[in-house]
Order: sequence, then C-alpha cells, then structure tokens
Amino acid sequence: MRILYSHRTRSADGQYVHIKALTDALTARGHEILLAGPGGETNTRSLGIGAGDGIRKILPRALYECAEYGYSFPAFRRLSAVASAGAPDIIYERYNLFYHAGVWVKRRLGLPLILEINAPLVDERSRHGGLALKGLARKSEQAIWRAADMTLPVTDALADHVRAAGVPEERISVIQNGVDADFLAARNPRAIREQYGLDGKTVLGFTGFVRDWHRLDRVIDFIAAAGRADLHFLVVGDGPACPALKRRAVDLGVADQMAVTGVIQRGAMADHVAAFDIALQPAATAYASPLKQFEYMALGKAILAPAQSNIKEVLTDGDDAFLFDANDEAGFRTSLAALVSDLELRARLGSAARVTLNRADYTWAGNASRVEKIAERLLGKTK
Repeated sequence: MRILYSHRTRSADGQYVHIKALTDALTARGHEILLAGPGGETNTRSLGIGAGDGIRKILPRALYECAEYGYSFPAFRRLSAVASAGAPDIIYERYNLFYHAGVWVKRRLGLPLILEINAPLVDERSRHGGLALKGLARKSEQAIWRAADMTLPVTDALADHVRAAGVPEERISVIQNGVDADFLAARNPRAIREQYGLDGKTVLGFTGFVRDWHRLDRVIDFIAAAGRADLHFLVVGDGPACPALKRRAVDLGVADQMAVTGVIQRGAMADHVAAFDIALQPAATAYASPLKQFEYMALGKAILAPAQSNIKEVLTDGDDAFLFDANDEAGFRTSLAALVSDLELRARLGSAARVTLNRADYTWAGNASRVEKIAERLLGKTK
C-alpha cells in the first residue's frame, strides 16, 4: 500500500520516536510511506530537548489557538500536494488538536483515514497549559475523532475518552506502543556501567524527558533514607526537572549516587537500559502508553510502576512487575525496598515482563502488522 502519513509534530522526542518507529516498521513490511509534516518528507532527526513553546509564549492564548486552527489550511495544501503526487491508498494521521488537514484531504479524495490518538488533548491542555477557546477545542477534537474511519487510541483508558466523544466501538482499535528489534537483542551492560562508575552498584534507572510530575524526587529520597552506598540512580535523559533533582541530591548528601546522562540517541538507549537493575516509572499519565515501559520489558528489567488502569492493561502486579498505589508514598518505598533487597525477585519479574511483551507482541513490527490489517479491511481487501 501507499500510506499518506500526516502529522504536525516538530519535536524530536518520544512523539518523533513513535513516528519513525512505526513508519520504518510499515516500510519493512513493503509499504510505501508518503510522509507529510512540518519537517518535510523525512523521518530522520536527532533527539533533543525542544526549544520551548516559541510563538505560544508571545501570542495571547486565544490568538495562538486560532493560529493552530489556521495551520490546517497550509497543511491541507501540503498534504493534498503529496497525495496528488503519490496517489496514496489510505491516510494515517497522528492526531493533534485543531489539526483538520487529514480529515479535509480524506473528504476531498475519498480516502479512508486511520487516526492515531495519543492523548485527549483538550483535557490535557486544560489541565496543564490552559485553553482560552475550550468550547471550540472540544468541538474540533470530537469532529476529528468522529470523522476517522478507524481511531487507534494507545490504551483502553484513552479509548474511554474516544467513546465518550461519540465514536462507535467498531471504529476504535487500541494499539499500545512498542519496541523495535534493537531492544530485543542481547546486551552487555559492562561498558555503560564502567562509563558511569556503576560497578558493584544496584542501579535504579529511569529513561525519558524528565518533568516534575514524574516524581523522581521519590527515588532520591529513598536513596538518602536507605543509607546504602551501593545504590545509584541513573537518569537516562534530561528535562526541566533535572536541575531541581540535582539540588535535592546535593542537599540530602547523595549527589555522588546519582547521574543524569543528558539526551541519549536511540541507538544507545538499549545499552543504557541494560545497565539497570530496577527500572522505574514512579508516575504515569492516566491514559498514556509509556514507551519506556515496553523498553524496560524487552530488556527483562524488574519494573516498578503505579497501579493504575492504563499500566494494568499491560503489567500484572507480582507477576511481571511491582505495582504500587500512586498516592501511597509508603507503598512506593516499600515496593522499591523489596526489589532492592531481592535479586531473585528482580530476575523473576524481569524475565516474566519480557515473556509478556513477546506473548502480546508489543513491538513496532507487530503494530505495523495490526495497522496493515486495519487498512486492508478499510480498503475492502479482506473480509
């Protein structure tokens, strides 16, 4: 198939990782990807920390939201031009608020539209950044979701938002995030452990863009309270919360038991995760499908994560992970202490997590196969 992949993602973070991983997996299955986004027709970027909100900081909120909607018009022209040149069979779009280009091209050309949904952006932005035109935003979101021939929320918890917007069940198919083959290969952690002075240490690890809500302060507090020199916290990534975390480690006298790597490119990520003894997800958004979760699973790491519905869609407490009540600070400490003290428990949970991942095929190759089947069904190629 020729798949017109439409997105509005400028960042080089987890969103970009998802775009590249899925498009590469679809290409590997023999499909042609016609990529149309603000970065042009390429999916090759270096990961990095974004430059910030840019124009959002300058414009009044309502004006910025109007500009977001207005962006759909040049995006529609760009998408139409790519479609005219490439004659796609189907449109695959990564949902973004106020972004109607894919729906408009679908209607103009009569192409089926698959819509990948990673967040209920009206709710998310209302909580965090605020929305001046909330009524318009809600109508925009619902109109885009309802127009799609198939929606792909990344968790069933997120699918509940899609259902509430009036999308019928037969047009909802949950596809979790996944990992690529690089994370399934055997890894020797020696080089990374030597690089960060981790020999003989029990490494508590976290990957990703670090924000305050990730609650990594819990880990620093745990290390300080434990009084064990063999514990080390390895943060693989960077983010706005890192300076405060480093200051906290200094204040608690454990600065030498914490390392922040800075941004790590995808090719080196699996080697870093392989150096973990315990893989941490101290907090998670209620509807997300965290990339790190599947990467931890693929490398057979003992995972500590909150016991909330989206996480429990994938992991089972005591079977392939330790899950704790997100609102229970003592529960977090107790669970982490149990993992720190029991090597056999860590090995059992890590091995089971990898089995779970392989059994459910939480891989980008598996996701590409799922998308392919949905596309064929929409095109009438299969029953």
